[in-house]
Amino acid sequence: MRSLLLAAAVLFTAVASARGEGPTKGTPPIKSISALAFAPDGTLFVGDPQSAAVFAIDTGDKKMAGTQPVNVERVDAKIAAAVGAMEKDVRITDVKVNPASGNVYVAIARGQEPAIVKITRGAGEVAPMVMKDVSYSTVKIPNPAMGKGATTVITSMSFTDGKLIVAGLSNEEFASTLRVIPYPFKDADKGAGIEIFHGAHNKIETQAPIRTFVTYKIGKEENIMAAYTCTPLVKIPVSELKAGAKVKGTTIAELGNGNQPIDMIAYSKDGKDYLLIINSARGVMKVPTAEFGTAPAITTKPSVPGGVGYESVTALKDVMQLDKLDAERGIILVKNGTGFDLKTIQLP
Repeated sequence: MRSLLLAAAVLFTAVASARGEGPTKGTPPIKSISALAFAPDGTLFVGDPQSAAVFAIDTGDKKMAGTQPVNVERVDAKIAAAVGAMEKDVRITDVKVNPASGNVYVAIARGQEPAIVKITRGAGEVAPMVMKDVSYSTVKIPNPAMGKGATTVITSMSFTDGKLIVAGLSNEEFASTLRVIPYPFKDADKGAGIEIFHGAHNKIETQAPIRTFVTYKIGKEENIMAAYTCTPLVKIPVSELKAGAKVKGTTIAELGNGNQPIDMIAYSKDGKDYLLIINSARGVMKVPTAEFGTAPAITTKPSVPGGVGYESVTALKDVMQLDKLDAERGIILVKNGTGFDLKTIQLP
């Protein structure tokens, strides 16, 4: 009888967590990791497309570890050693800095198994994140894409003003979706379907997933600045992201064909704001934001690149992941021969 009651209690807490009914304590049943995001208090959000869910984990990592740069040579080898895997079996899927502590969290796939590794600032210690008996909550994505689109249910996330914004594909007619999910979690609605004009393809698209985005305020209005494959840069007002809405994004730049944007940050330097975008085929782009509010919408096929301009940061090569370390510095994952280094850079 005791064992039956215990099993029922475990099942109840798991179901309650999945419905977004508050935190529970245990080991989050994460099946895959495509994206990470942090709240200012150190809460870690983990996007799990295989489960079609987002987990919010209390890291307990809230004390600033210092202001030292983070530089780890052959970080992939050190991660493999920390999790007991062969280097060839470890694939890094995201890198994010905890704003509460400055420590770096790395999402990996270890063969078919996901894991998260914490790199302690200053000491440079590489160790698996403790996932047993943690406080966590879960919210399910109610209408995830299936089949070939299942891996893109969650492509990018950002936490702002008490809400988690999640990009990915749904099973709706407008498959490209942005969801605004209040935190603490209750539930996630069906999200807003996003339509864009893709100038390089010369057509309207509703099925292409946002690959990476940041929130950025233009005047007094919060916007999503989103980048898609091949590489339109699109402005989407957050205020329009209502459940079931069909929202038309404004394409303000076409940054080049044959390319997938990987990561993006917004930052300020010398009194001006910029986006820094890393790409699979077109290097690192520094995009001034001054014209974002006035740039005309691209509605016909332009010359590519076209629209809002950018500067290529040629000093940065083979960059695979990017995040802000602080107001003046960033952290990058960069290829180094057959492996990867984690480096601190001055924001250009």
